[in-house]
Amino acid sequence: MGLSLTLSAQRRDEIVTALRGHVGSLTTKVVEAMETRHHWVRRLGAEDRSWITIVARAGIDNFMAWFADAERAADPGTLFNAAPRALTRKISLHQTVDLVRTTVNVVAEQVGELVPPEDQPPLELAITHFSREVAFATAEVYARAAELRGGWDERMEALIVDAIVRAEADDMVVSRASALGWNTFGPVCVIAGPRPDDTDLDALRGAAGARDLAVLASEQGGRIIVILGGGQLSDLEASVQAALDLEQFFGPGTIVVGPLVKGLPQAAESAQSALSAARVAHAWPEAPRVVASFELLPERVLAGHPAARRKLVDDVYRPLAGAGGELLATTIGFLDNGCAVEPTARALFVHANTVRYRLRKVAELTTMNPLDPRQAYALHLAITLGRLVVTDSGEAQR
Repeated sequence: MGLSLTLSAQRRDEIVTALRGHVGSLTTKVVEAMETRHHWVRRLGAEDRSWITIVARAGIDNFMAWFADAERAADPGTLFNAAPRALTRKISLHQTVDLVRTTVNVVAEQVGELVPPEDQPPLELAITHFSREVAFATAEVYARAAELRGGWDERMEALIVDAIVRAEADDMVVSRASALGWNTFGPVCVIAGPRPDDTDLDALRGAAGARDLAVLASEQGGRIIVILGGGQLSDLEASVQAALDLEQFFGPGTIVVGPLVKGLPQAAESAQSALSAARVAHAWPEAPRVVASFELLPERVLAGHPAARRKLVDDVYRPLAGAGGELLATTIGFLDNGCAVEPTARALFVHANTVRYRLRKVAELTTMNPLDPRQAYALHLAITLGRLVVTDSGEAQR
């Protein structure tokens, strides 16, 4: 039921008739007050300001129609039908409440000059009641818009991540990511980790955003795939640290960080590396909680991943072979002598410091440190694969 009013139906009709002649001036004063009291209104585009004017006018008309009929239930939510739902992206809920409050105050001030003193108390009571209903309607509109936008954004984000995983990141994918808030042109890496029982991607996004990182996240096949971007991802160490900062949002198991790439269009390379490593991470149960994908190259090669095989041959064996026989021979001798410097020096008839110097050069050249047991294992596998490739292709051996 509508608000019980003390005025008779005839008197209400007379008041509404009198007020209708001033709707235009009331609307103008309301809009002027909005622009004066809220500086952000002046920064809106002409089209958005025109929609605000239409909503203000609709609100005044809606109030008068309700006030004229005491038995009519207030339905101020219909006044938002005048504006497009896109307006909720431009104006926050807090800002909308400010506009509603301004509208109510201005209307209350003006009607005091338009009706006799004895009619002002019930009219002010009606305005207060109606403004309360408008506030509830406003909250409902924004809640519904947030729910629809949240569901749509989540589906869009999943499609973008899926396109990157499948190496289909074209200009359209980048454009859609920008629409979701991806606003960085800095380096990008992809993180793949186990999905927890209580997945909370919103919390993950919030934690990444608090670190000034652009983020896209989705669940895929029991894993969480996270695409991170930002200028602070300066090197692999920074990427691993970013993953460590977010590890609480993953389930138990190994979290794999793909290599840094130039930008989102190249993220497929990082995604494929991270995912191929994540699939074989169980073969290295001693791995750290967060590990770079290149550290799982041996497992990836043994699992039959061609990209991992090519990377070991091209990035490790070929640079060694191309640097001259000394580095390759020293590496082989070091591996064959149990990764011990002194026996290697005796076998090669050189000083132990010469062996150490050459091993440092190997680490600089290949990013694989022979003194690290895990990386020495990868070096050994790279040399074996390289020899196979040389034999199969008929390349000249050094």
